[in-house]
Amino acid sequence: MPITVRLDVMLAERKVKSKDLAAHIGITEANLSLLKSGKVKGVRFVTLEAICDYLGCQPGDLLRYDEEETTSGD
Repeated sequence: MPITVRLDVMLAERKVKSKDLAAHIGITEANLSLLKSGKVKGVRFVTLEAICDYLGCQPGDLLRYDEEETTSGD
């Protein structure tokens, strides 16, 4: 998938623990882990907003689009 999640990078840069973020935004650590690994098909805007608010970042800081990972013919 050409979209990668960089949440782990932002957590490291902000020196925030996953469990603290999960508790603050009201999701389980397991679901946050799935989001960090990119194994989810979507994320609610309210969740994205809460993450950005807590980390003091923009959605674009958390998501990256890589053209080279797109498959031709799809």
